[in-house]
Amino acid sequence: MFEYKGVKVNYVRYGNPEGQSLVLLHGWGQNIQMMKPLGDALQKNDVIIVDFPGHGASEEPKEVWTLEDFADMVHELLESLGVKNPILAGHSYGGKVSLIYASKYPIKKLVLFGSPFKVKIKKPTVKMRVLKGLKKLPGMDKIGEAMKKHIGSTDYRNASPIMRQIMTLHVNTDITDLVSKIKCPTLIIWGDRDEAVPIEDAYELESLIPDSAVIKYEGCTHYAYLERLNQTISIMNNFIGEDEK
Repeated sequence: MFEYKGVKVNYVRYGNPEGQSLVLLHGWGQNIQMMKPLGDALQKNDVIIVDFPGHGASEEPKEVWTLEDFADMVHELLESLGVKNPILAGHSYGGKVSLIYASKYPIKKLVLFGSPFKVKIKKPTVKMRVLKGLKKLPGMDKIGEAMKKHIGSTDYRNASPIMRQIMTLHVNTDITDLVSKIKCPTLIIWGDRDEAVPIEDAYELESLIPDSAVIKYEGCTHYAYLERLNQTISIMNNFIGEDEK
């Protein structure tokens, strides 16, 4: 365990201690296990996988952390382990944290899987319009609250109060300006059927990061990197190459 801002953070480190340090960061509501299939296949590297605070075996933050706090936590962990100039690979929320990290700290390379970076403006759904109408009627507050529990993302509904606050802040944080500061080689792997973060965002990232390229997985979703695991492993092996620490 590593401690940051009074919060115990769980992580695993395995593979080749003499190899290139490869840091794998999972998505929101997930844990180390979501990145283990990649880590296990890439053990020729020095593999580090982190449970974000509030996920897996890590403690929840005691206050609302910004995205930068999460990126700084990863940096402090790596500093404590003596890791310099790592390769970062992040899925979804882990990719967003990786983008912030790469905009602040030196890294060798970056791999992104379905990573959000801007604020989406969503039109109200039929359910949301019904809910708004119900809340205006006398005595309908309780029904409105019950409906509210079934509206929105499962991640949000399953989160504790503090994690809900953190998630709301992070979802509404646009990091487009920071993304344009990234200079390291970046690989962007995306499913063309990703409904959480559309493929168009992958090409926008490619336009913002000078040394980057998109690899599109036809017929794959937000979990494209796992749906075509062998292909992802092969691509990452080629991308990492024989880089030395």
